[in-house]
Amino acid sequence: MAKRDYYEVLGCEKGTDAAALKSAYRKLAMKYHPDRNPGDSEAETRFKEVSEAYDTLKDPQKRAAYDRFGHAAFENGGGGGRAGPGGFGPEFSSSMSDIFEDIFGDFMGGGGRGRQSSSRLRGSDLRYNLEITLEESFSGQTVEIDVPTLVGCDTCDGTGAKPGTGTHTCRQCNGHGKVRAAQGFFTIERTCPVCQGRGEMMDEPCTDCGGQGRRQQSRKLSVDIPKGIEDGTRIRLANEGEAGVRGGPPGDLYIFISIKPHDLFQRDGADLYARVPIAMTTAALGGEFEVPTLEGSRAKVKVAAGTQPGQRVRLKGKGMPVLRSRDMGDLYVQLDIETPQNLNKRQRELLEEFERSTTEDTNPHSDGFFDKLKRMFDA
Repeated sequence: MAKRDYYEVLGCEKGTDAAALKSAYRKLAMKYHPDRNPGDSEAETRFKEVSEAYDTLKDPQKRAAYDRFGHAAFENGGGGGRAGPGGFGPEFSSSMSDIFEDIFGDFMGGGGRGRQSSSRLRGSDLRYNLEITLEESFSGQTVEIDVPTLVGCDTCDGTGAKPGTGTHTCRQCNGHGKVRAAQGFFTIERTCPVCQGRGEMMDEPCTDCGGQGRRQQSRKLSVDIPKGIEDGTRIRLANEGEAGVRGGPPGDLYIFISIKPHDLFQRDGADLYARVPIAMTTAALGGEFEVPTLEGSRAKVKVAAGTQPGQRVRLKGKGMPVLRSRDMGDLYVQLDIETPQNLNKRQRELLEEFERSTTEDTNPHSDGFFDKLKRMFDA
């Protein structure tokens, strides 16, 4: 039978945070625990299902893999491991410690399970907001950015130990990274509070980084902006995030692109739109004018005689490049007809004379509309 979705098993949504996942798991584990349901095979099955789901989702790296690939991420031995005595897998002891962690408190000076059991903790991902112009999006270019981040310490080569010193096995856990304690009939395993799960201790920490193996520094990076990139696009630079703790792998850097508003053009995908006012006489008699393009040239726009307000002229191939393609969008010029203002006496006389000489053919839309209104009122 196919496995159920781990989030469904725990009764949580996919974006649920770690605290809510833990709370949901604790309730279900208590409900279906074999000690509370002796002889109930269905409860035992549900308990193992809940434990397996939480064992995967509580680990950030496992959860990320599961969110992306589902159960396929753990096929061919990548999943839960072999079951131990009584049919419970190796996740049983670590999962049960989650349930009773808050009940029994910090025994033996222990901390929370938020401490990592690995000495090679991955660095955090970083976000950088980069604003570019529409012209830069059109042409594409390489931009240099300055990113404040944590980089590996040069003094200790990222190990966190003072040069010339070494490490020794943690005496608390004997190098296992975990300690166990009996509490009634339970044996609870927790991260070692002394070495924090690393299994070893530094003889002396590095004085420059305080034993972290990394320090704060600004880095200059070159980012390639491809032609046609759109507002809101995210660029991922692998391994350019924060350095990991004590030689751990670095995180990633995510560049979020925003494009500044342009004085003339508005963008919709690969197409550009521009509103251009023209004189009433040009709209009536026809004419032409030029508009600038993002490629640096000028394009000629022809205005047909009798052009109406809001009509568009399409300039093929004068828009934006299509991302990772040789295709180009179009430029649409919307014609806004300007009504004359501040007329002098002679101009007014000429317009009045023109008004007296107009016929239904001169203004077919307005004359036809008002004729329709007149018939409606007469009716």
